[in-house]
Amino acid sequence: MLNPTRIFAAASIAAMSLFAGSAMADGEKYVIGTDSTYPPFEFVDASGTIQGFDIDITKALCAEMKAECSFVSTDWDGIIPALNAKKFDMIVSSMSITPERLKLVDFSNKYYNTPPAIAVPKDSTITDVAGLKGKVIGAQTSTTHANYAEKHLADTELKLYPTADEYKLDVASGRVDAVIDDVVVLSEWVKSDAGACCKILTTLPVDKEINGNGAGIAIRKGDPLKEKLNTAIAAIRASGEYKKIQDKYFDFDVYGE
Repeated sequence: MLNPTRIFAAASIAAMSLFAGSAMADGEKYVIGTDSTYPPFEFVDASGTIQGFDIDITKALCAEMKAECSFVSTDWDGIIPALNAKKFDMIVSSMSITPERLKLVDFSNKYYNTPPAIAVPKDSTITDVAGLKGKVIGAQTSTTHANYAEKHLADTELKLYPTADEYKLDVASGRVDAVIDDVVVLSEWVKSDAGACCKILTTLPVDKEINGNGAGIAIRKGDPLKEKLNTAIAAIRASGEYKKIQDKYFDFDVYGE
């Protein structure tokens, strides 16, 4: 999702979420960076608390590792530089594991894997991908979805936005013809009141060079936390805790192949 050369900027959302328990009191303490503008994976609720699938999965992983974890909302553009500057210990923010990012950070094993998709207004005359030719497509800047559009939808005009919320407003108001993002993000949006304007046009074939091998947890190069996370991911999958969290948000297997 990101251009690693961007300068880190603290998010305007100052929300922090902290959890701990007696069983975790003697464990490690980790700060997790997340761009909390990406529902249902991460978002800020009415009370100012960061919530979502990614957050619940992270809490389960931290409990498995007997660690105390807190979350900080961070702008997407600077999230990898912030990690490497030790602003936090890991990134849990639906970040795709890609060859480009692996040059800068290490990743845990994937914790979910879903394809990209296109959404259009309900009254759109576009009926398939071919119909996007010459149209304006919105995407969040520095994401795998923006990269996908640049490569596979090169005959369209790509308009980039700092956040997903902004492209959603523009497609709803007719300033762009279509948008590209993760199928889950778009599906949840079009089912909501805010996304009543629009519908899913189609999912898109995964390009592993761009989309990677699913979403993973980013950590600094050489950090032994990687193996702890991999062990914890396997443990919550085996115990049923992963499915319990998944079923709270989705009615299908979000883990993927």
